[in-house]
Amino acid sequence: MYQVFVGDKPIVLTDKVELENGFRNYLLNTVNIGKVIKELNKTDLKEVRLIHNNKEKLLKKFLKKLPNVIAGGGKVYNDNGEILFIYRNEKWDLPKGKIEGSESIERTALREVAEETGVAGLEIVKPLDTTYHIFKRNGRHKIKVTYWFQMKTSFAGDLVAQENEGITKVEWLNNGQINKALENSYANIKLLV
Repeated sequence: MYQVFVGDKPIVLTDKVELENGFRNYLLNTVNIGKVIKELNKTDLKEVRLIHNNKEKLLKKFLKKLPNVIAGGGKVYNDNGEILFIYRNEKWDLPKGKIEGSESIERTALREVAEETGVAGLEIVKPLDTTYHIFKRNGRHKIKVTYWFQMKTSFAGDLVAQENEGITKVEWLNNGQINKALENSYANIKLLV
């Protein structure tokens, strides 16, 4: 099962049909994705489920419905066990950004975290879950596919927000601060953290 977020509401990709209760079922092969996005944005539906009988092909078939934007990002820990957060568009988020040219997704994640936060000495520890969300640019919906990595650093210098990317704050947050920040974050970030 996969979740693709439209705002904070998921489109659930599944091979199981269940009785509709607060959600709608559609067949993945014939669904009008624009209609589904509008339904999630404009109604009180909690989620939409797109059904396909082949579990292995669910994601691949869904990703063909809209243009894909590939991104890499980091859940970065410092030596105090704090996690690096950015504040952009009035929400707490983790640093991430689009792939450039033929760089590897790992390189993208390291570069974007460094550019958005000013943090150096980043090292990838392990891959994390990949997240999916639908956004609108220039009147067109796209799917952002973000490959996340757990990272570590001993960096103790100044944090620098990449203001031209709309980032207004960069902070190391401890567990208590993280819980508060997640109250004003995105659903896929809540799943990662």
